[in-house]
Amino acid sequence: MSQSIAFIGVGNMGCPMAENLMKAGKSVKVFDVSEKMLEIAKNKNLETVSNLDELITDDVETVITMLPEGKHSKEVYLGENGIINKVSKDCLLIDCSTIDMKTSVEIGKKASELGIKMIDAPVSGGVMGAQKATLNIMVGGSKEAFDKAFPLLKIMGKNIFHAGDLGSGNGAKICNNMALGIAMIAASESLMLAKRLNIDIKKVHEIMKNASGNSWPISVYPPLPGLIDGTPSSNNYRPGFSAGMMNKDLKLANDCAQSVNAETPLGKMALEIYDQFCKEGNDTKDFSAISKSIGGDAWDYPID
Repeated sequence: MSQSIAFIGVGNMGCPMAENLMKAGKSVKVFDVSEKMLEIAKNKNLETVSNLDELITDDVETVITMLPEGKHSKEVYLGENGIINKVSKDCLLIDCSTIDMKTSVEIGKKASELGIKMIDAPVSGGVMGAQKATLNIMVGGSKEAFDKAFPLLKIMGKNIFHAGDLGSGNGAKICNNMALGIAMIAASESLMLAKRLNIDIKKVHEIMKNASGNSWPISVYPPLPGLIDGTPSSNNYRPGFSAGMMNKDLKLANDCAQSVNAETPLGKMALEIYDQFCKEGNDTKDFSAISKSIGGDAWDYPID
């Protein structure tokens, strides 16, 4: 009998993750508060349900959540209709949401009190990574819970890291995304400078890919179109990972830094840049579209 999985949150990331589990032979049921997302999931041949009571049945062995913010995770797990009191003690809880460490630990502590194994397992790699099952997954939780979850995580991702105790997965993810936001701004500044200097951007991009200025935004996810096929910048900046989500993660990083008196001046500046970009109505654009803000009047690319 195939492993029974309840998946909550089938948006741009969650849907392909759930689909990969289904393709691997797992029995997957999904739920989302958005009827539109449920319809998309249904069209992917995923079994959909209309509420949590239908989703969390006695046979569910694993629950995976992929939600926008900590308040959503807290409501789903600990709310009035929270699943923490619906699942059996043998059920494994995997929260793939990127949320603040405090909320992650709070949920995990309650699960532990009830004898339920839980990990936080936020992911990196965007929609393309979710579709291709090449996500990087950063895990916080006990070694026993990590080992139990590993086979499922390996279906959804390529690189699986055990960062430490519960909450450490989100801590590591927040550190990673702060660096990513800074790097995307730096890549945008460099390429737009080349454009203003009337240097062939494709040649500069190729040089940077093979020189000391290389980074993930340069080599994999460039902020300007026509450099790498299939990236959001070459698809009118339709989001793989939205500017709004990057802004959220930079806020989480800034909050974490303040809580431990850490100096993160570049992270703080990146937050200011993305926050202003989102306030200008660009929160649903891909986060690589920050090049529009950086480029000013020299930026002349198609964007939805």
